[in-house]
Amino acid sequence: MTASHDLIVLGAGSGGLATAFRAARHGARVALVEPRELGGTCVHRGCVPKKAMWIAAQWAQEQRWATALGFDAQPGPLDWRHFREVRVAYIGGIDRRYAERLEQAGVELVRQAARFVATDTVELADGHRAQAPHVVIATGARPRRLDLPGFDLGLVSDDIFALDAAPARVAIVGGGYVASEFAGLLRALGCSVEMLARERLLGGFDAELVRALREHMHGQGIAVQLDTDVRGARRTDDGIVLDDAAVAGTRGPYDAVLWAVGRVPNTESLGLDTVRVKRDDKGHVTTDAWQDTNVAGIHAVGDVTGRHALTPVAVAAGRALADRLFGGQDESRLDYRNIPSVVFSKPPLGRVGLTEEEARERHGDAVRIHCSRFTPMAWALVGKREQSLMKLVCVGEDERVVGIHLLGASADEMLQGFAVALKRGIRKRDLDATVAIHPTSAEELVLMD
Repeated sequence: MTASHDLIVLGAGSGGLATAFRAARHGARVALVEPRELGGTCVHRGCVPKKAMWIAAQWAQEQRWATALGFDAQPGPLDWRHFREVRVAYIGGIDRRYAERLEQAGVELVRQAARFVATDTVELADGHRAQAPHVVIATGARPRRLDLPGFDLGLVSDDIFALDAAPARVAIVGGGYVASEFAGLLRALGCSVEMLARERLLGGFDAELVRALREHMHGQGIAVQLDTDVRGARRTDDGIVLDDAAVAGTRGPYDAVLWAVGRVPNTESLGLDTVRVKRDDKGHVTTDAWQDTNVAGIHAVGDVTGRHALTPVAVAAGRALADRLFGGQDESRLDYRNIPSVVFSKPPLGRVGLTEEEARERHGDAVRIHCSRFTPMAWALVGKREQSLMKLVCVGEDERVVGIHLLGASADEMLQGFAVALKRGIRKRDLDATVAIHPTSAEELVLMD
């Protein structure tokens, strides 16, 4: 038996849910196929639980600052088991609300795995089939696992959230988002942390701000080792040691190793070869500007495409696709330019637009840079010497703002509004003409010389 729909969405992560909800709003008959939890990586193994840990780390840090200000506070360690229970309960609420919303929207939720048997047909795990003229692949990605000796002795990001206690000594192998974020929050929660990166940290971010972030990490006691080449892990009586080809001998010992070495798309079991959907050399489903694959009627959004692997990007792409397919908006598509992004490091690092390096490569001598280094009041009051750093990248005589880069307290909250301004084509003079809110960190962006 084959059930007919207008749209089948494979995967109920952020992108899949957004696509299904928006299509249903337009009146489409939608089937959402997901064998696991609703919300995908973001809700269960990514953004949400990680931000919860970041908040806990922030409060741990602020406990110590409160003592420096004169409060009779006695900072203590986090009860990881209790915190996990609180976090799990919060996430469980999100899952239930998604299920309720899907029912209210009239979206058929199919709690099974599925694979293509034809361009318009998928076969479910129980043998039943579903058919639709449009199928959206939104199956996300998972942590990459390396074929290295002893890799299973370590953890991937999914595993961090199951810990009952803080490991005393942690090695983090990697230098991207995941590595930088967990380094900061684990250190704030009392762990000794060493980062082992192949090259510079956070390759997509402005180099000057990344160097400043490394200074912050150093001040926090995080050891950052660059140009490493980890070839495996071994357990000894003292803990886990890592074989690093870049040094003579081993690194460690550690109580835990976090492998933060990238992610791979979830495409292997979808039967994509059957319908000849193209993938790149890393397995990502290739799409054009409209989220269309090379096969008519088959589309893809989110991390499975490898394009800006961020939850809001998947949501925006899915909504735009549904508007085009079912909402009569023939020109609807996501503009991938000037997407804001934040690393929840300690402190947060954010960017929108071009880095200084990218701007100089594209615009040469027309680039104008404005920077502000300062110590936020809260940091100064507790004797913290590190500085926030803000940078505007401008182009031309009229100094059109093409890049905004923030490192420091509340950078994550500040960037959203300024991203809107950049996308609207502001000039430096527009910022100059804006009255500052004092005393804040955000005022530095409108007071730069």
